[in-house]
Amino acid sequence: MDTTTVLITLICYKALLLAIGLWAQRRTHSTEDFFLGGRGLGPVVAAVSYSASAASAWTLLGVSGVTYVIGISALWIVAGAVLGCAIAWLWIAPRLRRYSRRHRLLTLTEFLAHRSEPRAARRIIVFASLVIVTSFIFYVAAQFQGAGNAFVASFAIGLTEAVVLGGVIIMAYTLLGGFWAVSVTDTLQGLLMAAAAVVLPITAWFAIGGWAGFVDGLAAVATPEQLALTGGNAGLLALGVIAGNMAIGIGTFGQPHLLARFMALRDEKAMRKAQIIAIGWYALVFCGMFFLGLAGRILIPAIDNPENIFFELTATLFPPLLGAILLAAVLSAIMSTADSMLLVAAASVSHDLGYGRRFRGRELLISRLVIALLCLIAAVVAVALPASIFQRVLFAWIAIGSAFGPLVFARLAGMAVAPRAAMASMVCGFGLALLFYLLPDTPGDVLERLVPFISAMLVLLLYKQLLYKQRETKP
Repeated sequence: MDTTTVLITLICYKALLLAIGLWAQRRTHSTEDFFLGGRGLGPVVAAVSYSASAASAWTLLGVSGVTYVIGISALWIVAGAVLGCAIAWLWIAPRLRRYSRRHRLLTLTEFLAHRSEPRAARRIIVFASLVIVTSFIFYVAAQFQGAGNAFVASFAIGLTEAVVLGGVIIMAYTLLGGFWAVSVTDTLQGLLMAAAAVVLPITAWFAIGGWAGFVDGLAAVATPEQLALTGGNAGLLALGVIAGNMAIGIGTFGQPHLLARFMALRDEKAMRKAQIIAIGWYALVFCGMFFLGLAGRILIPAIDNPENIFFELTATLFPPLLGAILLAAVLSAIMSTADSMLLVAAASVSHDLGYGRRFRGRELLISRLVIALLCLIAAVVAVALPASIFQRVLFAWIAIGSAFGPLVFARLAGMAVAPRAAMASMVCGFGLALLFYLLPDTPGDVLERLVPFISAMLVLLLYKQLLYKQRETKP
């Protein structure tokens, strides 16, 4: 690989990111500008930045890597992710945009606590903010780790130096421009990811000899379990694999950095266009990475770290110049995913918990200090607590989705949710996600991915039924 070309491309790309940050700073004059871009997002920026924020390192590296390991059964992960995106954009997005605009809500945490009496609202906000900050530290660490792996594969530097370099650049443009900088840079990232999801699989397709080479090659290198849609399981275990893998899409419904795009959309016309763009992007990128994992199994049957199959194929299939440009562009894209999570975590501390308001006129300053601190903590976690990118992201994704997703559905469906029920649901969803993450794996990890969300939703429904019966028995 031509490391000089990679380095030059990286420098140019990072200069562009910083330029976007400086441009966005001129449009950031208030808290609403910093956290929601003045509620003026157009369809392309909203849809592509949403998609890129949801699916960066864990899609390019994680989905291709897990497909390389488990084979065709990873198709259920793709199906679950695309279905989750479709439900989020077609059902949640229009309702949340109208609700948040009508009540002038800036964050998902405010939405979760809305209409609760002050003391109960405070408890909901504090717990939700703790869930967000804790989970996003691990999520951001996974993005730093993805960038670090790529740097280590491309340059003669260590993981620590690579993580620090990426973190400093991400922190810089996020601090400058807030939501506008994050959304525009994530849009650029999403377009690069879509290009990679087309170019690399097509090149791999020709390298393996088309359909005949794909079928014969996969049969020659894969195990029977890797060739089965259920991973070699049958009966209830097969259902567990399917349900567990598809349940990855459930996490989409409660992610605050994604739902913020719905709240920031300009109007209903932009909403309709964004729905088509986002769902199409998801289908393209996830299918591309699924195929890439299978093609990688044929072209490179043995690899130390399956999550590096993307970079290995890039180096193998492309001439030095083109491969270096593609690698540098996608590497930069991976590194820029953490920005949305940092912004939401900063909003939780500064706006939701009120630390910014305690220093009158200093809320933006406090938000920026929080971003810097979270970058530091995430970098330490990425270096000191090694784990697979897919595993680390999956925990944060399921934990947040299970804690907030059921409550989002209930409120947008018009259900009257008592504060106690809201708290019980969030504690149940997050607590079970953490518990099952620490327990041994099940087929498809169905317990970790599905049970916490369903349990949290049942808490809301049972509490509503209990209140209904109490009212019926009153004289």
